[in-house]
Amino acid sequence: MRKQLLHGCMCLMLCLTVVQGWAQAVKMTVTGKVTETGGSPVPGATVVLKNTQKTGTTTAVDGSFMLSVPPSSTLVVSAIGFSTQEIALQNRTAIDVQLTQSSSVLNEVVVTALGVSQEKRTLTYSTQELKSEQIMKAKEPNVLNALTGKVAGVQITSSSGMPGASARIVVRGATSLLGNNQALIVLDGIPINNDETGNADQGGGGSRLVDLDPSIIESVNVLKGAAATTLYGSAGARGVVIITTKSGSGNRKPTIAVSSDLSFDKALYPDLQQKYAQGSRGVFFNGEDQKTSLSWGPLMDTLKINGQPAPRYFLPDLFFRTGVSTNNSVSLSGSTGDRSTYFTSYTFFKQLGTIPTTDLLRHTLFAKYVTQISPKVNATFQLNYSSTDNNRVPEGYGLQSPLWTVYSGPISWNPFPTTNSDGSQRVFRFSRNNPFWGLDNIHNRSLVSRYIPVVTINYQPTSWLTITERAGADMYGEQVKYSEARGSTNVPTGQIVDQVNTFRQFNNDLIVRASKQVRDLDMSLTLGNNLYSSYGQYITTRGVGVAIAGFDNMSNTEKQTYAENHYLTRKIGFYAQANFDYRRMLVLALTGRYDGSSVLSQERQFYPYGSAAFAFIFSELLPASLSSAISFGKLRVSMASVGNDNIGAYRLNTPFQAASISYGAYTFPFQGQNGFLLSPNLGNANLRNERTNEFEVGLEMRFLKNRLSFETSYFRKNSIDLLTDGIPVSAASGYGSTILNAGSMQTKGFEFLLNATPVRAGKFAWDLTYTFTRIRSVVTQVNGGLDRVQIGTSWAVVGQQYGVLIDNKFARNDNGQLLIDAQGLPYSGGTGILGNLSPDWLMGLNNSLRYGAFSLNAFVDMRKGGDVINSDDRYGYFYGTPKVTENRESRVVAGVNASDGSTNTKVVQAQDYYQRLNAVGESVVQDVTYLKLRTLGLSYSVPSSLLAKTPFKTASLSVTGRNLFIYRPHFTGPDPEVSSYGSSNSAQGIYANSAPTSRSVMFSLRFSF
Repeated sequence: MRKQLLHGCMCLMLCLTVVQGWAQAVKMTVTGKVTETGGSPVPGATVVLKNTQKTGTTTAVDGSFMLSVPPSSTLVVSAIGFSTQEIALQNRTAIDVQLTQSSSVLNEVVVTALGVSQEKRTLTYSTQELKSEQIMKAKEPNVLNALTGKVAGVQITSSSGMPGASARIVVRGATSLLGNNQALIVLDGIPINNDETGNADQGGGGSRLVDLDPSIIESVNVLKGAAATTLYGSAGARGVVIITTKSGSGNRKPTIAVSSDLSFDKALYPDLQQKYAQGSRGVFFNGEDQKTSLSWGPLMDTLKINGQPAPRYFLPDLFFRTGVSTNNSVSLSGSTGDRSTYFTSYTFFKQLGTIPTTDLLRHTLFAKYVTQISPKVNATFQLNYSSTDNNRVPEGYGLQSPLWTVYSGPISWNPFPTTNSDGSQRVFRFSRNNPFWGLDNIHNRSLVSRYIPVVTINYQPTSWLTITERAGADMYGEQVKYSEARGSTNVPTGQIVDQVNTFRQFNNDLIVRASKQVRDLDMSLTLGNNLYSSYGQYITTRGVGVAIAGFDNMSNTEKQTYAENHYLTRKIGFYAQANFDYRRMLVLALTGRYDGSSVLSQERQFYPYGSAAFAFIFSELLPASLSSAISFGKLRVSMASVGNDNIGAYRLNTPFQAASISYGAYTFPFQGQNGFLLSPNLGNANLRNERTNEFEVGLEMRFLKNRLSFETSYFRKNSIDLLTDGIPVSAASGYGSTILNAGSMQTKGFEFLLNATPVRAGKFAWDLTYTFTRIRSVVTQVNGGLDRVQIGTSWAVVGQQYGVLIDNKFARNDNGQLLIDAQGLPYSGGTGILGNLSPDWLMGLNNSLRYGAFSLNAFVDMRKGGDVINSDDRYGYFYGTPKVTENRESRVVAGVNASDGSTNTKVVQAQDYYQRLNAVGESVVQDVTYLKLRTLGLSYSVPSSLLAKTPFKTASLSVTGRNLFIYRPHFTGPDPEVSSYGSSNSAQGIYANSAPTSRSVMFSLRFSF
């Protein structure tokens, strides 16, 4: 009996051993996605088989993973900053894991340089991230405008309220005197173009980031300092905006999300006087047989025409309309099988501007496919396509701008009909178009098709080594047609302009990342190579003399001229970064890059630079008794030196240019032969890179289990060897100017970011975010023999902040009193510095209040200081149209007589006074301090209990107001946050007959099923 029992036990043990061995030999493939509580993916999370060290993997950028394990295994999922979870598979092949944040550490993961996700806790530099929800609350068609006031150290300026208008983004102040100062834009690891294009006439164009649909964005992370951007090479010296797009959800059924927005926009145009008619010295001009540009005529209340009270025609009310915008989007996301996820989206945005005939139509299609090709290889394939159609009108104070006449036209003049009986244009003054005639006869249309493909392949031969190959392109073609009918005051015979712009940019990165832990030391090394090329071609054909009305074809013109510009630039870079993390307390990051650029001297094409950054997480040393009060504390210090090839192509040589001017009786082309001259701007074959040396120190703290946190940074950077164009040379050389590595500038700044949750009780929660920025950029050198160089509207002057305004100043005595001439009027005492473009400081405050299914969001931002030239007032003073000119009482100008110093007592008329102000620029340099209620939104998320018996998973309704309140104590225009001529350096600092910004109300509906 005993032998039989022993034999049975041995057989049973043998069977169990065989079954266990078979179970371990049979494996299944498990796929999943790791997210945090808010639904954002957790890249770099570790997924391992319990009680093993070798069977495991890490999650991809979108949080997805794939692992082969036995059917009844238990997985351990962990990530820095999150609590570890154990998941029993129970034969499941698809799982979703949601990690909760650990309150004892800084737990945020952000996308940094080269698309690498990194724990914010260990960052040694300043960066700030905005999630998709924060971006979409702004309701802006251009994602840059959605960042305004929300990121410390960043200044964003819109050019105007025109549909598709450009936006300028500068991170931590200017780094170049005349070169590009705008931040580099990176989409999923690939630099993309943000040039300003689309306008063949006066005014700003559209920055090409308007082609991007904000609804596909998962997050935007701004890398600010040089230590943060070194890996991005030359263009990164200006700061980097990293845009990460959305990915699909793994291991889920397909999810369809639909959103629809409807917005109504009301133009915010200047305050204008409506009391006085067209004329001069109180004498009425009817605008028909008596024409004048002036509105210094009689009171409208006393004016009678044919015995009847004169009617009023307030041109802004007649000209502007209610703008209407719609934005409809549908997306599909999910997974295919166990290894792949997908996300695809289509959006149609249509904006009808407040100016009739202006609009922006944008079709965008986005698709991303993430797949695990094998246990060691995963790949991401994505394509962003956009088709943009933009109609705009000329802005500024050109003859063809309708806004000039709208803002300066007399209230007594009826603009209709727009033509006389003989078909000629009907105007109230010579040399200015009837604005309504301009709407019918002057057009500027831009059509853009754009493709941004990106392919990323990750190969992980071992758990500690990852090799990434990322290739991407940015390609677009643009057709611009500008037409001006015969009869225009600008070109009386009419003109047609055709522009064809072609842009191609290619980028390739090969990145090797290795990580290793040796006891208490975590080490990682990144090595990479970057290849970059950019090509642009701009072809312009201008035809003058339109023969057939309404036929906007170049063959319909009498004389055509043709111009072509193109460029090709190439860069190559080699980079390395080493990170050392000791006991999660001491972090050291060393970065180096070696770049070569085709635009620099052959002897100086290659240049090295790098950074060293250190972080001390001192909260690790605090006793446990303080952990509930002080959640986290980090001190960081960094030093960096970065190079910048901030110059266009072909500046090493002196090119030829077409001789289009007349020489006596000869004009080129002459008898069918073109003539060419060397450019008056002498090339320089010795150009080298600019360089910026930056020191930064920062402090990050979190309190009360992360309910209160702040981050503050101080930086100082010196930019040297700045490429300065327009340096005068002796006329005896045959040239007028040249370009040199001549300039230098010092920038100091302070940034502060505060996040707090003052109240969290039951269904109610209140969150707030506060940002503060103070930056000073001072020019320290222009060139050995110069103390200033002109940027455009503004100047770079040694010893002054970058971008000062220089114009006529009032003559004053030693006590600062105005000097008055014999006519009783102040006068110009020569030119001088009247102000500067830079704000004293910037501030943003966002409040978010939630109660149950309702949420209220209010964002206020403020700018203190900084100046612009208000050209609307400058010309308006002469015409008599600004609101202030309604006071037409005679007056005595406070001041002293220039002849004898006695107090001025001479009485002058209002017309003489304001027309004198027109001649002195100081009178219209205005402080653009403002306080804005930028957005105010109320939303309602339908509770899931109410959707239980419906096909919908989620549903929400919201209403949002934009620009509901603007306080501008020193600026007489409607909105001081504009730059009328675009986003370039040379366009800053002037407000001149811009398309007005709007006060808007938007209704939104979102649901998914």
